[in-house]
Amino acid sequence: MHPHLTRLSDALSAVNADTPKIYVWGRKLASVLKGGGRLLVCGNGGSAAEAQHLTAELVGRFRTDRPPYAAIPLHADTSSSSAIGNDFGPREVYARQVRAHGRPGDVLLCLSTSGASANVLAAADAARECGLLAWALTGPAPNPLTGRCDEALAVPAEDTATVQEVHLAVIHMLCDVIEEPDA
Repeated sequence: MHPHLTRLSDALSAVNADTPKIYVWGRKLASVLKGGGRLLVCGNGGSAAEAQHLTAELVGRFRTDRPPYAAIPLHADTSSSSAIGNDFGPREVYARQVRAHGRPGDVLLCLSTSGASANVLAAADAARECGLLAWALTGPAPNPLTGRCDEALAVPAEDTATVQEVHLAVIHMLCDVIEEPDA
């Protein structure tokens, strides 16, 4: 097997033990979204792309037709991001948006392969200050983000690409759970 596929297979096998957590998250998120709450998602680089992928599946659809859900990728508003970065510094780019868009009971999902991105850490802190539930998808633990979120799923892989690929699988699993009729 190609080394890349071996790394991915090993990481997926390790994360399989977190399947019950993914179901709990999916059911909780379904409840929040169906109740009119929001999902805010943040990440940088490839993690930003994963964030936007997730929110597109929720605002649009994953597998089944259903009402759209309120899901916002915080990096995608380039005017706000650049203004916040200019006026308050790059560390506040996501935190300020969490404070603006988040309401108690909403969910913030933080994606970070390193678990150490300053702007993602600040967003997690802002979420907890504002009464949001904060979850993290990261690379190997321990890392600062896992300690700042209510719950975390850490992918035990050193390769950034592998972590991001597993994050995408987890995102699709969440979408499957959210779209279950009894979720």
